[in-house]
Parts: sequence; structure tokens; C-alpha cells
Amino acid sequence: MTAVLSPQASETGRAPGRIARVFALSEVRWAAAALALFAAALPLDLLGAPVWLWGPLYALTYAAGGWEPASEGLRALRDKRLDVDLLMVAAALGAAAIGQVLDGALLIVIFASSGALEAVATARTADSVRDLLDLAPHRAYRVAADGAEETVPAADLRPGEVIVVRPGERIGADGRVVEGAGEVDQASITGEPLPKAKQAGDEVFAGTVNGTGVLRVAVERDPGDSVIARIVAMVEEATRTKAGTQLFIEKVEQRYSVGMVAATLALFAVPLMWGAALEPTLLRAMTFMIVASPCALVLATMPPMLAAIANSGRHGVLIKSARALERLARCDRVALDKTGTLTEGAPRLAEVRPLPGSGLEADELLTLAAAAEHGSEHPLAVAVVGAARARGLAIPPAADFTSAPGLGVAAAVRGRRVEAGSPARLLGDEAAAPQAAAEVERMEDRGSTAVLVVVDGVPAGVLGIADRLRPGAAAAVARLAELTGAPPLLLTGDNPRAAEHMAAEAGVADIRAGLLPEDKVAAVRAVEAEGHRVLMVGDGVNDAPALAAATSGAAMGGAGSDLALESADAVVVRDELTAVPAAVALARRARTLVVQNLVIASVFIAGLVAWDLVGTLPLPLAVAGHEGSTILVALNGLRLLSGRAWRSAASA
Repeated sequence: MTAVLSPQASETGRAPGRIARVFALSEVRWAAAALALFAAALPLDLLGAPVWLWGPLYALTYAAGGWEPASEGLRALRDKRLDVDLLMVAAALGAAAIGQVLDGALLIVIFASSGALEAVATARTADSVRDLLDLAPHRAYRVAADGAEETVPAADLRPGEVIVVRPGERIGADGRVVEGAGEVDQASITGEPLPKAKQAGDEVFAGTVNGTGVLRVAVERDPGDSVIARIVAMVEEATRTKAGTQLFIEKVEQRYSVGMVAATLALFAVPLMWGAALEPTLLRAMTFMIVASPCALVLATMPPMLAAIANSGRHGVLIKSARALERLARCDRVALDKTGTLTEGAPRLAEVRPLPGSGLEADELLTLAAAAEHGSEHPLAVAVVGAARARGLAIPPAADFTSAPGLGVAAAVRGRRVEAGSPARLLGDEAAAPQAAAEVERMEDRGSTAVLVVVDGVPAGVLGIADRLRPGAAAAVARLAELTGAPPLLLTGDNPRAAEHMAAEAGVADIRAGLLPEDKVAAVRAVEAEGHRVLMVGDGVNDAPALAAATSGAAMGGAGSDLALESADAVVVRDELTAVPAAVALARRARTLVVQNLVIASVFIAGLVAWDLVGTLPLPLAVAGHEGSTILVALNGLRLLSGRAWRSAASA
């Protein structure tokens, strides 16, 4: 969805913008300030300079790195919650109180850096949202009541208003063409590689680019309800929600933090009651508070999940939330719709079969059929005409055109009467044309829709129209089977013959055909009743109930039906089926990294606490160990932001 940039543009254009966005975060600015002040104070301290030189620098370090977490912690305390941030600041101040000013400042700097790192991870997730928002234009040209054009903010457009879109301009709102014709580049929404021809009655989407012709578009949705806005809302929801694991950790954190404070007080008070010296006792208690704080545990979950959501978003799979990511990772069986999911959803000419005795070659038969169909807007007619043009055939003019909905067309072409349409209507008595009947049956057995061409009352040939398998569909099916350890199943409303033919091409063996929407739901529930967690992949209104019923749902196409988009956990914006297994693999990788992070954090905390309780743990080493583990788990999660992580998920 983003434009391809040259290396120079990447180096000179995008990098400065990214750095500016990073330093726009207050956490980053204050962490950088704390680090700079600490770096200035440290050499003065170590070289024995007067305290009035380095003392104020340390004080400013405490203030720059600690005021935000302290403020957040105090607000949490007012809400009767004990925040880890406040404990870290208290531990740093405690270290300073007993003369360990350098160690407390080091704790502040490392802790502030950890917070900045988490803020950067969240901001990187939001970058994909900004990319989408940039697609929608800020201005539009609205047609006033007197017919004059006026420039208005696109956000002010309302349903029923008409806008003018000239060549090269982005369309300002979702709507329908009421006048004009042109070709619109919809790649940003649907992933279609070629511009889409648009004329009166055709739907268009905000953010797409008008390539040719002047269009007048009647607005049908408020800007906040446009396809782009709905997709943006899905991604933004991901940054506001918490995964089930994260919620569990937060509950544990509250109890853990209270227990940790109680243990710290006990570790300080009990030895004093037995006559221990104040300073070493307070130092041990402060060290315990630092190493026992669950910072690394808290950071174990969200960075990997936010990174996976951001990376998927950049590659055309928009996952709604961290909960949705968890559900996606847990799926162990996949159910696929056929039309628009496994296939492109657009009929194309697959076969041209002249009948013996007709005296026509394939190209001549197709030319006559295309001429007769040229005046029809039926999808099958469009497929025939498009195939003739693709072959470079000159389509002759037709006269006396007639069309019967559901039956076919007829026209005079080069002095001959040409009819094209339903074999059931044109064939009449099958016994009178056994060769035509046999060819029709063979095509339908192969999953094609047969169009019979009759010339001067005699069957001349049969055209086979079929939906085409999406590029990479077979590879995606194989990869999904490998990931889940179970063969995918096909759920379709099409007839069994068409379903079997397409399933064979895609490599799907388990086929359920002729299903109504409620039948798809029943099929999903039946598979889940067997103990599986089902990922349903579909695209239309008829798939929405199954998308909602499944453990997880993925909707094909950012311009899919409203119900499908609302029911699914993820939206495959670019209509690339191969992105589905990649997203599943990345979600599983995120879950693995969460477990890794929890283990790393637990090992560090247990080891440092044991050292402090049974031995003498130096405060600098305690700070380095605790904050190092926090940074380690954050960096471990951020690995999923890289392009290499997506490529690995897509190809492994």
C-alpha cells in the first residue's frame, strides 16, 4: 500500500521523518535528557571534581528521568493501585538517601530508557495507521446547489452531496459515480494491480486515485464511516486493547507489588529490631525492591504483540487487537470460502471449443461471440469481450442487439445471426445436438459455466467461463496445512462440481459445497466441537456469520462487506491469500516470544532476589541486572518489527 521509494529517498526522506516522530514522544525526550545529564555528571564524579559540579547534574538526572513515572505512579496510587514505576523512583531516591547517588541515577536512566523503548514500539505500531490516513485527501471539490464548485475539507462531506474528481486526484469520500467515466487505481484499498474502469453507477472509495476522465461522485458515507476510516479504526483499536495474557499479568502485578513492598519493609524492619546497622540494612532493602520489581514481567507481553500487529499492518494484514492476535495464534484448523477467497471472484474465459462441422476456428468463434456480447453488461459478457480484446481480436460491430436477462444475447454480426447464452435455452432438444450437449457437460464437470454460441440457428461452439484461482492460493493452502498440522476445508455455496474442480487446483481435499450462511456456521461449530480452534477466511456478507462463529476470522479485501469486516479479527487489505499463513506464523512467533520473555524475566528476578537474600548483591549490579532484563525482553519483542521477521514468517 505504501509507495516504493528509491534508496536515496529512503535515506534522505523517510529517515529524518522517522527520527522526528521518535523524538516527538515525551518519553524519548526525557530519557535522552536524563542520559545526557548522567553522561555529563559521571566523569566529573569519577574524576573527583567538587560535588557542586556534579551534584546538580545528578539531581537534574533524577528529575528528567523520574518525574513522568513518579507522576503516573502517584495517579495510580490515588486510584488505589500500586504502580511499578513509583517503586522504581522510590528505590532510586532511597539509594540516593544513603549516599548511593550514582547508583540511583543509573537506575533512573536505565528505567527511563526502558520506558522510552516501549513508547517507541507503540509509536511504530501507529505508523501503519498514519500511512493509511495519508491516503485520504484533505480537500474535495463539492458541487454547490447552483452548480458551482467549492473547495471544502473532505472531513465535512456528507451523504447525498456530489463531488468532482479530476484525473490524478484522490477521491474524497466513499460514494457512487453519477456522471462521467474513468479508470480508478484502487490498489491502496483492494490491492488490484490494474486500474478499475468506473462509470455511472459504480462504487468508488476514499483515498483511491482517479486516473482518467472527470468523475462526479455522490457521497454515500460520512468520512468517519469510509473504508479507509474503518480500517484505521481497526488498527487503532489494537493499540488500546490488552491481550488476555497481559490482563492476567496486570492482575498478578498488583498482588505481587503489594507483596514485594511488604517484603521490602520486613527486610528493613526485622534486622533493625535485632540490632542491625541502619545503612547496610536500608541498602539491602532498596536492592531487594529494585531486583524484585516485576518491570520485565510487565514488558514481556505487549512489545511482541504490538510489534507483530505493526509488522502485519505494514504488509497488508490489519489485526484488530492483541486479543485477536492471540486467537489467531491459537488456531489449529483453517476453513476457506471459495469465491473471492481462494479465487479472484471475477469470471474469466477459460476455454473456447468450436464444434465439429461449424467451420469456425477458435478465434473466429470468439470474435462472433464477443461482437454479440459487446452490448451486454453481464459479467459473463464482460469476460468474453475482455478475452477477445486480450487476444488482439478486432470486434466487428453488431446490429439488432437484444438481451434477455438470465438467458443470453442475440445480434446480427457480419450478416449472420449470432446468439450466445444459456445452453438450456439455446440447445433445446439435446438429442438434436449431441456434440454440443456433450461439450457443455464436460465443461460443467470441470467447474466452468458453459456459454453456448449459436450461428444462424446451428450450435457452433461452447465457451467455458470460470473463476480463476488466486495467485499463490495453492502455496497458501499448503502452508496453512503445515502450520496447523491439519488439512484446510472448503466451505462454499457453489455447486459441488465447481467446488471440487477449484479445490483440486488449490490442494484442498475436505470440501463442503452448496452451503447457506447458516450451514457454514454449523460446519465451523462442528469442527470446533471436535476440539479444534478454527480460523475462518472469507470475504462476503454470506461469510460474516462464520467469521464471527469461528475462533478467529480473516476477511479478504479492505473493501469487503461491512459485516465481514466487523465480524473478522483481521482484514487482508491487499487480497493476497499468501499473507494469511504469514500472519498466522507471525502471531505464533509473538506468542513464543511472550513465553521466552516471561522465562527470561522470571529467571533474572529469582536469581537476583536469591543473591540479595543469601549474599551481598552490589547495588550497581542489581540495577544493571534488573534494568538489563527489562531492556532485554523489550528488545526481544521488538525483533518482530523487522522486515526479516515477516519474510521469515512468510517463507518458513
